Amino acid sequence: MARTPSTMLELGTPAPDFRLPDFNGEQVALSDFTKQPALLVMFICNHCPFVKHVRHELAKLRRDYRPEDVAIVAINPNDVAAYPADNAEAMAREAREVGYTFPYLLDETQEVAKAYQAACTPDFYLFGPDRRLVYRGQLDDSRPGNNVPVTGRDLRAAVDAVLKAASVPSDQRPSIGCNIKWKPGNEPGYYGRIG
Repeated sequence: MARTPSTMLELGTPAPDFRLPDFNGEQVALSDFTKQPALLVMFICNHCPFVKHVRHELAKLRRDYRPEDVAIVAINPNDVAAYPADNAEAMAREAREVGYTFPYLLDETQEVAKAYQAACTPDFYLFGPDRRLVYRGQLDDSRPGNNVPVTGRDLRAAVDAVLKAASVPSDQRPSIGCNIKWKPGNEPGYYGRIG
């Protein structure tokens, strides 16, 4: 199991634009999320053990935060030809099984993942009301096998701060997960480890 850290995109970066299909082919765009004070963009997939470890907490985030307060969107950036467990049909099954009620999109060209400088699954990006990056990093300290409970503590603290119009905690630790499964020859220049 490869352990790849997030790149820690520079705080203050504007949310990169996207228009991607969900697993049913319906297009979802960044411009669909304009009214909420917070926007959470998550890069996830179906087969990664790190995502499997936290997937119920990801579904719980949507249940715990009102849609009018926090827009949540998940993006699967993996090469589905090489990893069919991450294809659209499998994404639909995963969403039903886990209870994902946020849009779950497929980044088939991987251009959106590159724009966000995403490196691993899961990778989290929280944007404030001006859609500038205020948090990037881990969900919490839990990892597969470390016996730390999955609480979403770090990400939830950042979301709560945005909703209170307070400063987001500056102690931001990189997410750790499986490296994004880039298509051959499509690896971005910022991407470090491949495993």
